[in-house]
Amino acid sequence: MNETIERCGYVAIVGRPNVGKSTLLNRILGVKLAITSHKAQTTRHTILGIKTFDHGQVIYVDTPGIHDRSDNAMNRYLNRAAKSVLTDVDLLVFVVEALRWTKEDEKVLALIQQAEVPVILVVNKVDQVKQKESLLPYLAQVSARHTFKEIIPLSAKSGKNLPALEEQVLNALPAGAKFFPDDQLTDRPEKFFAAEMIREQVTRRYAKELPYAVSVEIEKFEELEGLYRIHGVIWVEKPGQKAIIIGKNGLALKEVATKAREAMQNFYDTKVHLEIWVKVKKSWSSDEAALVRLGYGD
Repeated sequence: MNETIERCGYVAIVGRPNVGKSTLLNRILGVKLAITSHKAQTTRHTILGIKTFDHGQVIYVDTPGIHDRSDNAMNRYLNRAAKSVLTDVDLLVFVVEALRWTKEDEKVLALIQQAEVPVILVVNKVDQVKQKESLLPYLAQVSARHTFKEIIPLSAKSGKNLPALEEQVLNALPAGAKFFPDDQLTDRPEKFFAAEMIREQVTRRYAKELPYAVSVEIEKFEELEGLYRIHGVIWVEKPGQKAIIIGKNGLALKEVATKAREAMQNFYDTKVHLEIWVKVKKSWSSDEAALVRLGYGD
């Protein structure tokens, strides 16, 4: 009798900032689990996204983008968080952008080669390549850089060629029973995603006006009958940044809160009462103790 082998394992999605790692995870899961924006370093935490099949389970680990900057505690934390998972997984999915190869891509590859873990190379954003014939020489160039298990061009945004990736990922995992219940999607608590949805709206709205010194803390998360009551604090480093986020007559903050609340209601599938405050903590992104208190501990 020919039985299908059940497979299970951990798969880290790695790459430099802004190549589409979180978009890829969300597309694979069919749920918006990781926040996204056009701004680099939007992802600040490793997040597990669990995809369960009849014959296996893939535990994806979305990671912060590996980058060259190490000028403050936050940047150092992001690199540590990304690097720490490289040797603790069964497979790496290395995401690059079609027709681009940067110093940061090279840095990621060097770390991958040290890890000695099988790697599938994902060439993302192929939907943005107007002259498709230019892909072939690019694929030849990147294939010469490392012995990749597979090279898969795809579009995380549209889902083009995604089934090919998922099939290769599952087949590359070791045989074994599922680690998590079939209906579990992530290891993070609901409170974590509330903070991320507020931070996503701040990042998207103020990408040009503010640096990376914005974080969100949830001070109250109550599950009532038919309602979630959530109180959040947006932490910034300077009074001027606080003024930008609040906006004239508080209108900018009100818009952020409205969009975050809508995202939460969609995510939690229940009514949400959301209140947000903006507070200043000088140089929190350079303060290791402050980072730990805000959830960026190792």
